[in-house]
Amino acid sequence: MNFALILFVLLVITGILYAVDVLKFRKLRPKNAKEPLWVEWGASFFPVILIVFVLRSFLFEPFKIPSGSMIPTLLVGDFILVNKFTYGIRLPVINKKIISINDPQRGDVMVFRYPEDPSLDYIKRVVGVPGDTVAYQNKQLSIKGQPVAKTKLEDYLHPERLYYSEQFQANMGVEHRFLNDSDAPAFVPDPARFPYRENCTYNASGVICKVPAGHYFMMGDNRDNSRDSRAWGFVPEANIVGKAFFVWLNLGNLSRIGSFK
Repeated sequence: MNFALILFVLLVITGILYAVDVLKFRKLRPKNAKEPLWVEWGASFFPVILIVFVLRSFLFEPFKIPSGSMIPTLLVGDFILVNKFTYGIRLPVINKKIISINDPQRGDVMVFRYPEDPSLDYIKRVVGVPGDTVAYQNKQLSIKGQPVAKTKLEDYLHPERLYYSEQFQANMGVEHRFLNDSDAPAFVPDPARFPYRENCTYNASGVICKVPAGHYFMMGDNRDNSRDSRAWGFVPEANIVGKAFFVWLNLGNLSRIGSFK
């Protein structure tokens, strides 16, 4: 469901009703006359819809975490806010950038339109930016030939399924935790045929990719349970939605509010 398109259609319809009422029919109604239903249920909602549309399109958009691919940073059921303007101003619905502000940086947690189905929003961490060579070999992530240093932490207990995963801490401009079990395979099963597939080399140890211009390489923090750029390729700049930055609600765990680490 394209909520942005639905909101835009509602904005246009209520805006027309509002304008017609203000410019013509409001002047014809007796001073204390009751508003007709088309004004009460249509035009009167225009200011509210306008505010929601502007906030959601240009400032902040709510997003619910649907899967465990970003554990331990984000948990299933987290409601997060996405900063829509940090990477530039985009036109609503068509998502075309009209003003550039910042480019995504390694370590950012970014929401984007899934390249294989742009009607879906995905969330992963930016690992490679244009021009980077990203290698994931034998469970070790390297960028431009330099291994990303990691520190072993205590094992992470998955609260829902009650099992442990090996947990590490790394820094790619942003300090973050990730899960990576040594007994899980490093190779990528059944990678898709995606644009710039020729930039990637797959082997028994994993994958090595050269990130093309205007694209980004994304990975989930739950490394062994995330289908990401390793499998379906690069995220084009046109698919970017915004930068995730705040957990504002989790109905199953209120202590998650305000957390993002």
